Order: sequence, then structure tokens, then C-alpha cells
Amino acid sequence: MSKEKIGFLGLGHMGGPMAANLVEAGYDVLAFDPVPAAQEQARKDGATVVDSAVAAATDRDIVITMLPNGKLVLDVYAELLPAAEPGTLFIDCSTIDVADAKEAAERAVAAGHRVLDAPVSGGVAGAAAGTLTFMVGGTAEAFAAGLDVLAVMGGKVVHCGDSGVGQAAKICNNMLLGISMVALSEAIVLGEKLGLTHEKFFDVVSTASGQSWALTSYCPVPGPVPASPANNDYQPGFATALMTKDLGLAANALRANGVDGRIGQLAAEIYNRFNQTESGKDFSAIVTDIRKRSEGEQ
Repeated sequence: MSKEKIGFLGLGHMGGPMAANLVEAGYDVLAFDPVPAAQEQARKDGATVVDSAVAAATDRDIVITMLPNGKLVLDVYAELLPAAEPGTLFIDCSTIDVADAKEAAERAVAAGHRVLDAPVSGGVAGAAAGTLTFMVGGTAEAFAAGLDVLAVMGGKVVHCGDSGVGQAAKICNNMLLGISMVALSEAIVLGEKLGLTHEKFFDVVSTASGQSWALTSYCPVPGPVPASPANNDYQPGFATALMTKDLGLAANALRANGVDGRIGQLAAEIYNRFNQTESGKDFSAIVTDIRKRSEGEQ
């Protein structure tokens, strides 16, 4: 049985490696990104780079998008949906507002296509290794049609529910991650003030009731977890600008749905402030901001 023909739009830090993994798995990939450097890397990875989004979506079985925001997804869908073959499966891997995901799905279905929202967790390393977690929203039929392709790019693929529910899972997950990183960083700085070394903090907390993924896999200070961005001057990883975006989506969802989410909204405020000056740093660098403010540096 021949593999599906794929169009891939958005070849940035995440999309580029994802498309490369599809090529390596033997898929015919037409790729588009407006950035010349992204185009060049995609060519090196074996994708066929085309000169427009519409060209990437023409005569394809599956069209995958990895874009910065919901408005852009809706704008791109307005171009692609009329150009694609009837019944094309659209998979949006962007992280966007739930309402935008539902709107994109409604437009796709109205145009005669199938659609999944499939945001990811795992960062650039996961994209390169093909070990991402996909949180998927859409019909059971669409999920079954996209599962093999998603499994090439990810180590875990979870069907969370109807259209938009994949985005809901991503927003909830990243809100929890952002809160965890702020709380962990505050605890680390408190430990510093009290004379507790980073190594002893890690030795205790990593196997005690305060243990978290943020600590054991992504420790925000150098040393205990050698692969964490803290050991590379907080080069992302997962940039502060992206965490700020995701926490903003979560804060909006908290308010829109009447959830008493004070900690989630406070985390959004903390990262929004940090993002004003350190948007390109990894989100774990929030510990440096907490440390400076604890010394009276504003």
C-alpha cells in the first residue's frame, strides 16, 4: 500500500524536523515556508520545497500546518481549503485558541474535508527525535486516518475528543508546566537564601513529594540535569515567548469559562513581564528573574 502524499506548511524549529521525519519514513512531502533558511534546510532534509502554501496543499492526501497563531491558521485555511482535493485530511499542529481550532474545523468540514487539531508537547528535541506527544481533537474517523503519520512524528498520540479538545489538552498541560516552573524556581531561590546547594536540593526533591517533570527533566539551574537548557545559557528548548503565548491562551480560557484560576493567571502575568526583555531565552530562565528580584533588582 502506497504512503499518503503530504503537504507541510511551517518549517520552523518544530515543523522542520517533523517534516524531515516524514521524509525519512518514505513519505512524499511538499513543503512551504516563507523563510529562505527554512526552505534550504527542508531541501537538505529531502522535502520538495514549493513556492506557495496553495502549491503545498494541491493534490495531497494530508496537509499538516505548524503555524504561530490562530489568526494565521484561519487565514491559511481560507487559501488552502478551496484548492485541496475533496476529502483531504487537514492536521493542524499549531498551538492556538480552542475557539480558533473549532472555527478552523468547521470551515474545513464545510469545504468537504476532514480535520484534526493536533498540538504537540516535547519541544525541539522531541521534534527532531520523533518522540513528540500529540494531543488530538477530531472525529474517530479522521483520527484513524491520521494516526500512522502522527506516529512517525511522535512517541505518543492521544485522541482527546472532538475538534478543539486537543488544543484544550495542550493549554491545560502548558499552564501546569508554567506554574510548576515558577514554583520550582521560587523554591530553588529560597533554598539558595537558606544555604541549600542546587545539588542537595535536587537530591532531596527529585525523590520527595515536591518532585516534578520541571525539576527532573528540565532543571532550571546548571548541574543536576546536564541536558537542560540551564547548562547552555538558557538557549531554548522552549522559548519564553512561546510559554508566554500558551499561558495567555490558558488565562483567556480560564476567564472565558468562569474558572477561579488565580495561579494560572498569575503565572501568565509573571511570564508576560519576563517576556518583555528575555523572550528568546528558554522559559526555565524565569529562575534568573526571580533571583534578581529577590535581590532587589527590578
